[in-house]
Amino acid sequence: MKLVLAPMEGLTDPIMRDVLTHVGSFDWCVTEFIRITDSIQPDHIYYSFCPELKNGGKTAAGTPVHVQFLGNNPEMLAANAAKVVELGAPAIDLNFGCPAKTVNRHRGGSVLLDEPETVHLLVKAVRDAVPAHIPVSAKMRLGYLDENHTLDNAHAIEDAGASWLTVHARTKADGYTPPAYWEKIQPITEALKINVIANGEIWNNAHAKACLEQSHCQDLMIGRGAVTTPDLTLCIRQNMDQALLSWPELVDLQLRFLSGQYKTEIGMVGRYKQWLGMMTKAYPEAQQLWGQVKKIKQLEDILQHLKQS
Repeated sequence: MKLVLAPMEGLTDPIMRDVLTHVGSFDWCVTEFIRITDSIQPDHIYYSFCPELKNGGKTAAGTPVHVQFLGNNPEMLAANAAKVVELGAPAIDLNFGCPAKTVNRHRGGSVLLDEPETVHLLVKAVRDAVPAHIPVSAKMRLGYLDENHTLDNAHAIEDAGASWLTVHARTKADGYTPPAYWEKIQPITEALKINVIANGEIWNNAHAKACLEQSHCQDLMIGRGAVTTPDLTLCIRQNMDQALLSWPELVDLQLRFLSGQYKTEIGMVGRYKQWLGMMTKAYPEAQQLWGQVKKIKQLEDILQHLKQS
């Protein structure tokens, strides 16, 4: 079974990827999407989204990092894909799942699921632009406002030469509201010859088993569940229903996060509080710590509370 860390804008950034692959057991992870419009991005943009390019395209723990693009311009997607592969990207993923209004308004992300022909064109352009040994994959939802084109899009992605397809088991209209409809992935899994990876609402080992059973997939992409419970992949692989990390081990992981590179102190504090707030769902100690630091703005003060927790 392959377990993949999902691309999540503003959440699975390079620091979070470093932390989660340090403790978890991921086969690969995917960057936040790089938006492509009408130009080739300068190198510093690629290195900002994926500093792992300077480390052979892998995190410090050795986990490959696939670069994800979002856009609707086939020529520019192809050109940027070719360039980032030259910089060391081990694989390219295309985003047809983002539900954000600003993205969809500019014909990016999930809105393209109403245009299977365009989806095919974009995937094929990228596939043709990079060396044959570099995988090209895509991530989609079940649809935009409905599921009328679900299989059309899946076949379009496969026919364009994608190596695999990840399906988030909701439409754009569903957003992130539970539940995820894992059973609706099954027809896709059965219709395609390429591998299909299931994604959506996998918060624990029981969810993982149910998703695999209902979707008929063999592999999973995990998003917010992995951030909330950093050792979720280990629990899944060992078929354990409770988190394996102790709180002292999780403190060390948080210290690793807080030692990462960030543009501003306030930015790092904000990102850390976002993560700590998510962990309160799984760890009582995180709830107590959250109560102590939620109004603190200085990184050094937060570090003191964390070390004493």
